[in-house]
Amino acid sequence: MSAQPAPGTPIAYVDPIRRARVRSKARRDALVSTLSLIAFILVGSLLIGASPGWPTVQQTFFNLDEFTRSFPELLDAFLLNVRIFLIAEPLILIVGLLVALARGLQAPIFLPLRILATIYVDVFRGVPTILVIFLLGFGMPALRLQGVPSSALFWGTAALVVSYGAYVAEVFRAGLGSVHVSQRMAARSLGLSNLQTTRYVVLPQAVRNVTPPLLNDFISLQKDTALVAVLGPIEVLRQAQIDASFTFNYTPYVAAAIIFIALTIPMTRFADWVQARATRRRRAESVV
Repeated sequence: MSAQPAPGTPIAYVDPIRRARVRSKARRDALVSTLSLIAFILVGSLLIGASPGWPTVQQTFFNLDEFTRSFPELLDAFLLNVRIFLIAEPLILIVGLLVALARGLQAPIFLPLRILATIYVDVFRGVPTILVIFLLGFGMPALRLQGVPSSALFWGTAALVVSYGAYVAEVFRAGLGSVHVSQRMAARSLGLSNLQTTRYVVLPQAVRNVTPPLLNDFISLQKDTALVAVLGPIEVLRQAQIDASFTFNYTPYVAAAIIFIALTIPMTRFADWVQARATRRRRAESVV
């Protein structure tokens, strides 16, 4: 028979027996989950190791000597991927936000701007990123325009900005649409203009609402920086191709994948944390 709270006990009182049962169940669930994971890894390892072609696969893809030899060069080349990411990310945010705002303009005079923004989003969301990189990376230098850069790195980064800007524009547009119309009405009743309402009331709330999906887009962007390798810059994927062509061993590709994973996993966990925090905040606001 569980203990009953005495008269005058605060509402936050928790039955100690129930608390012990919850803790015991949590420990039991954690133990079962750990054992299940270990068993799955062991069974998978045994099945792969027992396959007839495993020695060849191990030598070709998981050669420790090749990994040790190629990893420092791949790490140096990966710095170029990081540079592309750091340059492209803020530009994508600017392009996406401007396009989203342009599509939200309601005045008749802005109709051409709305049409251009809509065409941009429709086209570059429909064309694969690799094709945009080919078109800009090889097409623009071939025009030989005066004052236009011919660097493959420049146009590869520009292609990522143009392609991802269309996706981010839709994310921002969804965020702007998620702000309740009463927020605009309240701001206008206080004497704010349309521009001031968007800047000080709507935009901050919209950015807060779309932060988790933006982080997911930037995780994809970090991986897609490897696509610039088709234009010739020696980033991590290109370096892996060079190493593999000399040794006919594909371990450098595995090493390059590990480098990407080492960066994207922390970014993914951070995006999950931000999304969970946003969910808790919305629940708290709905209760209030």
